[in-house]
Amino acid sequence: MLKGIVYSGLGSFWWGVIGVIYFKYVSFVGPIELVIHRSLWTCLILLFTTTFFSKWNLFLEIIFDKKKLFILFITGLLIFANWSVWIYAVVTNRIIDASFGYFIFPIISVLLGFIFFGEKLNKKRIISIILVIIAIIYLLFNFKSIPWVGLAVAFFWSIYNLLRKKINVDTDIGLFVESLFILPFAIIIFYFLVKNNVNDFTLSNPSLMLLLFLAGPMTVIPLFLYIRGVTLSGLGPSGMIFFIAPTGQFLLGFFFYNELFLVEKLISFILIWIAVIIYLEDLNKKQI
Repeated sequence: MLKGIVYSGLGSFWWGVIGVIYFKYVSFVGPIELVIHRSLWTCLILLFTTTFFSKWNLFLEIIFDKKKLFILFITGLLIFANWSVWIYAVVTNRIIDASFGYFIFPIISVLLGFIFFGEKLNKKRIISIILVIIAIIYLLFNFKSIPWVGLAVAFFWSIYNLLRKKINVDTDIGLFVESLFILPFAIIIFYFLVKNNVNDFTLSNPSLMLLLFLAGPMTVIPLFLYIRGVTLSGLGPSGMIFFIAPTGQFLLGFFFYNELFLVEKLISFILIWIAVIIYLEDLNKKQI
């Protein structure tokens, strides 16, 4: 259990702090090229890990299962959309808005689980969902402060997890298949970037090439850490620890990158934080 908590904590910290600092540091290349490199090098790293951990049999099982393959094509598009919006948020100084999405995503997932899988809702989870809905509606009445980035991140990621839960495949192998679906689009977009001479990734700048290649490990390493944590400690504790990620994003955005944080957003975040506290208390009781 303790090892699982450490692994989950490291994975969440990586997503919420290390990953943000890295992608912010290389944000000068622009959101389009950055998401392309994240897609390309994530695929390459997963090719290596699939070979290293001898998981090609699991890969082939998916390839010959049309249902799983189709759903992974859809989830591939969803994760590409999620990466695109999140990187856009980092590049355009909207990290706080993105953190909003990751705060509400577990609670949105609970609602989707109830709608599509008939999962039971207790009083505390219902209250959490209502608070999230109130926070979103409140922002809708303050149009200038709508964190559409956060809402997009939350819904893309929630639907992604919903579909992945439906087919129940290994997280890393599923991501490998998804990245293979994304790969042709990434290569085509990168081709046009090079053709129009608007790419930063060039053979004449090997240090920048290496720096952008790190987008792959920056995606895969926290994934493996978090998966290991879930395996050792279970979904409940890992689900609670996950909130390190949006907390880190929020703190970096507010204190380190000095992003604008309007009163309207503060009120909505207070509602979200109350919802999260209620949700976490419910998870904790389930573990006890």
